[in-house]
Amino acid sequence: MAQHFGVAPFLIAGPCVVESDELNLRVGEALADLGAKLGIHVIYKASYDKANRSRMRGARGPGLERGLGALTRVREATGLPILTDVHEPGHVAAAAQGADVLQIPAFLCRQTDLLVAAGRAGRAVNIKKGQWMSPEGMMGAVEKVRAGGAPELAVTERGTFFGYGDLVVDMRSFGRLRAACGASVVYDATHSVQQPGQGPDGSSGGLREFVPPLLYAAAAAGADGFFLETHPDPDHAPSDGPNMVPLDQLPGIVSVALEIWQRAREAVRA
Repeated sequence: MAQHFGVAPFLIAGPCVVESDELNLRVGEALADLGAKLGIHVIYKASYDKANRSRMRGARGPGLERGLGALTRVREATGLPILTDVHEPGHVAAAAQGADVLQIPAFLCRQTDLLVAAGRAGRAVNIKKGQWMSPEGMMGAVEKVRAGGAPELAVTERGTFFGYGDLVVDMRSFGRLRAACGASVVYDATHSVQQPGQGPDGSSGGLREFVPPLLYAAAAAGADGFFLETHPDPDHAPSDGPNMVPLDQLPGIVSVALEIWQRAREAVRA
């Protein structure tokens, strides 16, 4: 079985939700080229359903069957492994047929049945740390996934609630997560600049200009992987546009992050 989290650093990237085949493949091909150029393992991320939108009319994606079909076409065209969110235990088996990595959304990181089901699916699992949880508090979520027998596991830092409209990232979290959970740790640089409920009509806003400096800090602080949602035209993306990285800016940002990651580890070894 392929190892997705075993060789650091790695990149999880893609649009927030599954869109048209044209858009999905455009992003996938760009990510495959980026991975080959920089020599980094890339996992394509898109959700077939975003069941936790701020408003009832928020874009959720095409649903389980159509979404997984679209993701399968991306994998076949690009060779990239696929990551997608799962929100319900009943979706896990089908999602595992179409994805290489199952992701547990932050708001669901304590849902026992979902975590155990994901662990039993025979796929790598990435658990987003809840916005209210300490690094050590994630030990229970990790234990549940491991109880299911997951072959690989990562835990993702995506910020902690600060008041009502902002998330903050404690850069100590990466070392603490690794020590507490014994798993690869990922930094979600795009969702950590999200501003829940601060966008138009109560949707989530975001401050994408802070993605690069926070990503670079996390690369130095010990993250094993980088999570970046990206889109050719974020301002017109159906979901999470304000905090997404424009696709044409992604190579430069990732390249700098990789250089910082390498230099930081060289300094530790010196």
